Amino acid sequence: MPKGPNQKLKLLYLMQYLLRESDEKHPVTVAQMIAALESRGVSAERKSVYDDLEALRLFGLDIVQQRGQSTTYYVGSRDFELPELKLLVDSIQSSKFVTEKKTLALIKKLESLASVYDAQLLERQVYVRGRVKSMNESVYYNVDEISGAISRDSAIRFKYYEITPDKQRRYRRGGAFYEVSPFALIWDDENYYMLAWEAASASLRHYRVDKMAQISATDTPREGVEAFRRLDMSQYSQQVFGMFGGERQRVRLRFAEHLAGAVVDRFGREVMLVPDGEGRFTVTVEVAVSPQFYAWLFGFGTEAEILSPEPLRRAAAEQARSIAALYA
Repeated sequence: MPKGPNQKLKLLYLMQYLLRESDEKHPVTVAQMIAALESRGVSAERKSVYDDLEALRLFGLDIVQQRGQSTTYYVGSRDFELPELKLLVDSIQSSKFVTEKKTLALIKKLESLASVYDAQLLERQVYVRGRVKSMNESVYYNVDEISGAISRDSAIRFKYYEITPDKQRRYRRGGAFYEVSPFALIWDDENYYMLAWEAASASLRHYRVDKMAQISATDTPREGVEAFRRLDMSQYSQQVFGMFGGERQRVRLRFAEHLAGAVVDRFGREVMLVPDGEGRFTVTVEVAVSPQFYAWLFGFGTEAEILSPEPLRRAAAEQARSIAALYA
């Protein structure tokens, strides 16, 4: 049989066909493989296909053979199984910092990692349109720029903005550039944040990545390395509520017993829950005191209470009175 111009691609075409067209519920025959190769301008005989299947097995492709009325084949295990791809799709489509356009593009790429049949199952669970999404398409590339600067030990510069009531950008500091030393990227409350050292305030601060513009690395080495090394990142994300900064304080809190799960979700499984009378328990934790902290605590109503320190307890009472006065 004469060889066509695509004959050298035969093994690649066969692997591509098996990955896309076969799975446990949809095995394929050698005749189907030969027909698929011929549609690509590649001639094939049964014996050569058997040899190719063995070569792909040796390469590491998990080709499963099924015997019955006719012998069929399919790809068993893959780099990503369907439940893993569903998890990734769910994560991307629920992420506010990824725009709708980029969300659909990423999900389409994930679908290419499954068979065409499993890809249809992924498409059926995609509900992107109408969700709250970032309007800043560049956030996807900002993350890459920040990661690159961290790996190169470089400071970065960028402009930082907020959204006005008429949905326009208003740059902070009169549009002047911020210059900071980035150390980490944090995903919190469906938003991406950059943790960085700011020399002007001699402190670690965080910035919303989707509110950064004109970001670029500089030739200046990073500062604040020692401050970052002293920081426990696992505790930091538990202590800072919604990435709203505030003075860190050690506080003692009392909760209703049924709120144990919410407290563990917030502060981690290592937090010590101390029984405190019938149906109550206390915890002692370090938190960044901010409006978001009060909002989280007030969300539990009378089933959560600040016990100490006393100044913080009084501040919470004042917060509650201010909110009550607003509706009086």
